[in-house]
Amino acid sequence: MIKIPFNRPSIIGKELEYIAQAVQGGQISGDGLFTKKCHALIEEKFGAKKVLLTTSCTSGLEMSALLCNIQSGDEVILPSFTFVSTANAFCLRGAKPIFVDIEQKTLNINPDLIEAKITNKTKAIVPIHYAGVSCDMDIVMDIGRKYKIPVIEDAAQGVNAKYKDQYLGTIGQLGAYSFHETKNFISGEGGALVINDEQYIERAEIVREKGTNRSKFWRGQVDKYTWVDIGSSYLPSDILAAYLYAQLESMEQITAVRRKIYKYYLKKLSPLEERGLLRLPRIPSWCQPNYHMFYILLQTQKMRDGLMKTLKDNGIMAVFHYLPLHTSPMGKKFGYKEGEFPVTEDVSKRLLRLPFYNDLTESDQERIVTIINNFVSEIS
Repeated sequence: MIKIPFNRPSIIGKELEYIAQAVQGGQISGDGLFTKKCHALIEEKFGAKKVLLTTSCTSGLEMSALLCNIQSGDEVILPSFTFVSTANAFCLRGAKPIFVDIEQKTLNINPDLIEAKITNKTKAIVPIHYAGVSCDMDIVMDIGRKYKIPVIEDAAQGVNAKYKDQYLGTIGQLGAYSFHETKNFISGEGGALVINDEQYIERAEIVREKGTNRSKFWRGQVDKYTWVDIGSSYLPSDILAAYLYAQLESMEQITAVRRKIYKYYLKKLSPLEERGLLRLPRIPSWCQPNYHMFYILLQTQKMRDGLMKTLKDNGIMAVFHYLPLHTSPMGKKFGYKEGEFPVTEDVSKRLLRLPFYNDLTESDQERIVTIINNFVSEIS
């Protein structure tokens, strides 16, 4: 039986050619030729003030925590429905995660619940853009301005998506991208820090270079470099940047392919939604998505788990997503308990992500949709 994985990385253009160029050029450590090319491309296309490639989106978030001087006893507001990195980056600095429930429509942080969570200990608001669909950033940014609290966008899934006329990651004071192999544009492992407030730029370069002013040295601004701040080694290899640059050059081509895959799922599964048997993703009018993933919400956890098993038995890998952070062992250590965030808990039990990657064929999608149709129709 042909296996259909949940994800499969792909080569779209000149990835291998650029990797060879990087090696032949004599520098495959951080901040080489292709790293600089990636910086320039992202800054120009997205209108970002400064972009720095990192080893992961996690690294970008950790840098954000350092730049915002997050310390022990501080509080950071974020959704419970997110990956552990969103919380870990700030917990590593000693902060307490202050979780907020999500809204039903987009599965993003409910902006109407944020303000009530703010205290004099709040030092950052960290919305994530789930599935490449934007939060209502006008509300989030208004709250940040009102209380003079920086907004750090976890745009791991949001590269090349927009909120109104702005690219995700470029709206808050800081943003973080992921180029993990499960994302739209990939380098295997990798990410980027997007700096939209100029006050953070100089220190970001220092933090990223192990707390040294090495970047100034390479630009000839100082005659030697030394340790000037805390930091770590957040630079990716230029081999990874070479692969990524080829992907970024083909951003619109990749997005067009993913749009086609997304719309096929949407068209073929809409009759099940019309019959009230499942729910499909919602895209608000303010959002221009990047078609990062396609998920369905089943009526119950039992149906979700049954469909996931049926697909697996047929050689198709579909997966659930986030387990709520507030009900995790770490969440409980911070004093959270089950029942506090009902939408998050409900969605987590019923959500199923379908296979989605650039080389997914229409015949594969037809197979997937047929099994879903048969299963849901029979069980309902």
